[in-house]
Amino acid sequence: QPCWSEYLTTRIEQNMVVSCTCPISECRAQPTTAFICSIVSSEEIIAKYEKALLRGYVECCSNLTWCTNPQGCDQILLKDGLGYGAACSKCSWVSCFNCNFPEAHYPASCSHMSHMTCAKCNHGFCWRCLKPWRPTHKDYYNCSAMVSKAAWQEKRFQDYNERCTFHHHAREFATSLRNRISSISEMPKIRNLTFVLHACKVLEQARKVLAYSCVYSYYNQDSESMEIMEQQTESLELHTNAL
Repeated sequence: QPCWSEYLTTRIEQNMVVSCTCPISECRAQPTTAFICSIVSSEEIIAKYEKALLRGYVECCSNLTWCTNPQGCDQILLKDGLGYGAACSKCSWVSCFNCNFPEAHYPASCSHMSHMTCAKCNHGFCWRCLKPWRPTHKDYYNCSAMVSKAAWQEKRFQDYNERCTFHHHAREFATSLRNRISSISEMPKIRNLTFVLHACKVLEQARKVLAYSCVYSYYNQDSESMEIMEQQTESLELHTNAL
């Protein structure tokens, strides 16, 4: 039993317990949960084992994912219907099921997010920081084949990127304001404060849509439907700024 206990404890601490098999090389049998719990006495190790089981289960299910809130959240999300986004019932963060981007980004598609490629030289870079995509985002890239059309495309990209960045910053301001008001320990039930909290939530959502609308518009500039899209975006931005 001591040998089994040490073996299983090591496997659990190394996050290798899910694929753990009998230590005898010829035996491929896997220890059951009941067997592991009867051998390992440490509650901390058992808790790690249960987390490993849960993590393995979520990773194996295509309709499940962890909440991607960058502030941290341990909630599991269930994909319901055909939508790309899922709102967390615990923290209200909206995650994307179809890509690694940390939040839902409608109306921009998953292919629009983060990784961009120069049409002239095929250099890959990050949308958010404009640094090279590979290997580690260390240095900025200056395209050596800059012709008039490429220069126009760069200016167009800069314009959309500035608008996108502005809306992200405005969204962060609304979030910060909402958090500061919510943190007041004895907040009186004043109608004005309640309105501000609700307004901040609306601003956060509106700024997020406006930011990703910039991504969508950048990639679909020649589309026939862009005129309507631009009108709707302009109207949303007008009302958002007023709020």
